[in-house]
Amino acid sequence: MPGGVRCSRAASPVLCPGGWPHSLLELASRCNGFNPPPNQGPDPSLVYRPDVDPDVAKDKGSFRNYTSGPLLDRVLATYKLMHTRQTVDFVRKKHAQFGGFSYKKMTIMEAVDMLDGLVDESDPDVDFPNSFHAFQTAEGIRKAHPDKDWFHLVGLLHDLGKVLALAGEPQWAVVGDTFPVGCRPQASVVFCDSTFQDNPDLQDPLYSTELGMYQPHCGLENVLMSWGHDEYMYQMMKFNKFSLPPEAFYMIRFHSFYPWHTGGDYRQLCSARDLAMLPWQVRSLHQVP
Repeated sequence: MPGGVRCSRAASPVLCPGGWPHSLLELASRCNGFNPPPNQGPDPSLVYRPDVDPDVAKDKGSFRNYTSGPLLDRVLATYKLMHTRQTVDFVRKKHAQFGGFSYKKMTIMEAVDMLDGLVDESDPDVDFPNSFHAFQTAEGIRKAHPDKDWFHLVGLLHDLGKVLALAGEPQWAVVGDTFPVGCRPQASVVFCDSTFQDNPDLQDPLYSTELGMYQPHCGLENVLMSWGHDEYMYQMMKFNKFSLPPEAFYMIRFHSFYPWHTGGDYRQLCSARDLAMLPWQVRSLHQVP
């Protein structure tokens, strides 16, 4: 399959009947013609909205439950494939395959619309299409940080790399938490103890060590992350020269790197710059579940 999505930097204006929407959520439902599927509960990003109905919201601690729940079998199967097949060689091949960004040219809003057809098989909490999640995340950030319009855009963009799954890529190579390849997975990686046994890199005498192929405190910009929507979207933004601050690129690239920003692992690879950026990554997580 040819390279990746070449998104244009200017999206066409969207005209909606009934006047200008009061929120991005209203824009999503009115213009995209999307309503949440019935009987599937709230999107977890509802928890982070300041005006959320307390009868609808769940406690934050109930999300990212990887021990029980109706979707657990699906989630475990996705991570088993990911942790078996995401190797140094695989990731390098994906960078070469998608680095030309010649798959398709589209606007940002066209990419959002594509996510109407995607449900993330690594998510233990919801069965919602990602398009709805994108608008809810952007709306939550807008309410929490009304003075940072670039941050609102990060919320809308953060999962757009998942269009890879709609271009024929398997979900284990698109969704889910990310982790460095080329070194031993650390304890806070999801299902770490039960899903890496068949990964060939762990039989390599270098890749199976704590530092692996890296130098201490080399900086995350020099680390080869598992391939997925985060890395793809980050590379696409660089290719298209998005006019956003460095914090935006950083949040997009590492928002799924939960073993680092939430689990506290992989500090041996971090530079001073990574630690300085960490508060921004943590701040984004209050709106990006």
